[in-house]
Formats: sequence, C-alpha cells, structure tokens
Amino acid sequence: MHIYKLSGRNVEVTEAMRDYVEEKLSKLDRYNEQITDARVTLTVRDVRDAGRRNRVEVQVNVPHGIIRAEEHHTDMYAAIDKASDVLERQLRKFKTRYMRQRSQEVPTPAPGPAEAAVLSGQDNVSEFRPEIVRQKRFTLRPMSPEDAVAQMEALDHDFFVFKNMTSGLTGVVYRRKDGHYGLIEPGLG
Repeated sequence: MHIYKLSGRNVEVTEAMRDYVEEKLSKLDRYNEQITDARVTLTVRDVRDAGRRNRVEVQVNVPHGIIRAEEHHTDMYAAIDKASDVLERQLRKFKTRYMRQRSQEVPTPAPGPAEAAVLSGQDNVSEFRPEIVRQKRFTLRPMSPEDAVAQMEALDHDFFVFKNMTSGLTGVVYRRKDGHYGLIEPGLG
C-alpha cells in the first residue's frame, strides 16, 4: 500500500517504524483495488497503564465504507503485527461480501447469537450513572441497508448508522441476539 498517513502520539515515528508499517501494510496490496487510502496512528500510552502501553490504530478507506483495526501490546512492533493481521482478515471478509453483493446473492447472517453487554460488579443498578466517555463524528454515506450491514460486519461493530440511498433517511442497522439483523428508520408522520 503506497497511499497512507502515519502519525505518532507521545512517540517520535522513526524510519525503522515507518519501514515496518510499510512492510506490514504491503501485505494488503492484494486488496488494492478496494483500498483508497489508509491512516495509521501509533500511540505510546502513559506508563501507569501497565500491560497496554502501545496502541496501533489503522483505518483503511474502501468504497462505501471504512475498515478499522485497533490493537494494544507492550511491544509496538507486536501491536503493528496484530493490527495488520486483523486488517487482512477484515479486508478478506469485506472483499468476499462485496463480491457476493455485486453478484446479487443474499448475504448469509452472522453465525450464532450476539452476546449481550454485561455490567460486571454492579449490585445495585440504580447507582450506575452512565457517562459519555467517547464521542465520534463521521460523514453519513449513502448506501443500501445491505451495504450498511456489510460495513458493520467489516468494522466488527454491533450497529452502524448510515444514510439510506433509497429513502434519503438516516437509518441504523444492528445485530440481533438471534444472529440476524435489524433496521431502524424514523417514521414519516
């Protein structure tokens, strides 16, 4: 892959790191027809965050969506390896689904039910006070609900917000507990 941006947070990106990232991402060249560009961020966390000090975030832009991997490891190079492996799997899955949808086959639902989130260590639910700990902004891309499901799976998320290219409405696709998918769209009235 030749079109990518590499940046560092709390770390100076050395030429050796740059070469290693380039070598690992070059494995993704076989998906080059789908990849438009990529962004790689290497972060060294606070030393007090023992065991997960280094983080590698990679975002690969493909037609109709993004593929993202985030990996942590005490060794930056090991984190780069793990992120590269995750991206390769996700891109392979994306390419398969993309080709399947283009040939008009019906996508198969994800195997097995999705796991429910569990609040561990909460004896009294009334004491739980949720807080927003992360905020994201992104551009809603027009796509079909089927493409949104493929994007959600490629990102390995439980839901995905998109703009329905047919209705023009904002919609949300989500993974149901039974392993199938749901679609939420606002009513018109």
